[in-house]
Amino acid sequence: MLRRPLRNLGWLLGSRSANAALSLVYLALATRSLGLQDFGRFALIVVMAQAVTGIASFSAWQAVVQWGARPGMGAAAAGFAVALDGLSIGVGSPVALLVVWSSPGWLSLPADLRGAALSLCLAALFSVRSTPTGMLRLHDRYDLAAAAEAVQPATRAAGAVAAALFWPTVGGFVCAWALAELACAAAYWLFALRVQPVRFSDLSLTRLPLREPGAWRFVWATSLSRSLAVTSKQIVFLLVGALGGPAIAGGFRVASQLGQALVQLGEAIARALYPELIRDHASAGGLAWRMAMLALVTGAIAVTFAAALGSGIIQAIAGPAYAFARDAMIVLALAGAIELIAASADALLVSRGRAMTVFALRAVPLAGALALLPIAVKRMGLGGAAACVLLASWATAIGLGYMASGRSVRR
Repeated sequence: MLRRPLRNLGWLLGSRSANAALSLVYLALATRSLGLQDFGRFALIVVMAQAVTGIASFSAWQAVVQWGARPGMGAAAAGFAVALDGLSIGVGSPVALLVVWSSPGWLSLPADLRGAALSLCLAALFSVRSTPTGMLRLHDRYDLAAAAEAVQPATRAAGAVAAALFWPTVGGFVCAWALAELACAAAYWLFALRVQPVRFSDLSLTRLPLREPGAWRFVWATSLSRSLAVTSKQIVFLLVGALGGPAIAGGFRVASQLGQALVQLGEAIARALYPELIRDHASAGGLAWRMAMLALVTGAIAVTFAAALGSGIIQAIAGPAYAFARDAMIVLALAGAIELIAASADALLVSRGRAMTVFALRAVPLAGALALLPIAVKRMGLGGAAACVLLASWATAIGLGYMASGRSVRR
């Protein structure tokens, strides 16, 4: 049973590795072209778009995997997921407008950047690719998903080069990011529709719930949990920017992007593992445990690497102006390692219908971190913000591990 998730994980990790390598290219170009203040503003706009999208979107891919494998349910599951994505766009667009319009008052963003910020928010919303991701994973086409995912970092890197040469402003880099989102979504849909065609008549928010009475409960639970997992870091980042200003935000972004690359690895493990846990409940606990041990080794290596070479990496990529982010990078790498180990427990609980438990186990530590953040940033600056993230990750991992090992899960 372990061979298939490891193969799928290999495709996901290959995609994430390419993404990580190219991210170093556009991170270096953005930091050096924009400078500390403008890079901080650019990072705030990018994270704002990610937060709005994460809050407004549903975890539609899990619905496709949950019901799409059942005989005669593939079209209904895909149509339901597409309708959920449409609902996300309809709800998220006015939210984006409200957040962007008010941002100069609470985020220290100049009013003339509202247009760029709104453009990226809308591009991110219209590029939601949860449904095609689920369609490809349902059919074990992780190879096609990896190819589609590679479009985003490649387009970003090319766009960052063009922006650095011809439009070295916040608006130029935001344009490159928006085009990358749209191109990646187009590639996902191109591949997904080859694997499983979706007709307009399949789109419905009611057809699948009528056949599966627990569908909406599952969707709300998984979406709340996943949205919290995805947006918690963005919420912390925006609060750091609001409290410390663009310069601190820029440093936090560099530290986070380099130190928390492990979180992306954790998401890859959870996404590769989830379909297998759905298919074979009897072996789910053992599979999750083996994947957690693999994550432990990987996380330990990555944290050691960050501690030994962190300062040199930051200065080589972002420049000497960002050297102050070194300690925060190590702390965030440790937080990422903890998230990585917890990813298997997260996937196991969701596969057993405990998505609301996962949501609670993430929400409570996040609330505590947000409450501590103003004091931590005031007293310790960037290091205090990173420490809050670490505490939240640690508390979440303990809770997930405890619940995943309980009798209610083993049954």
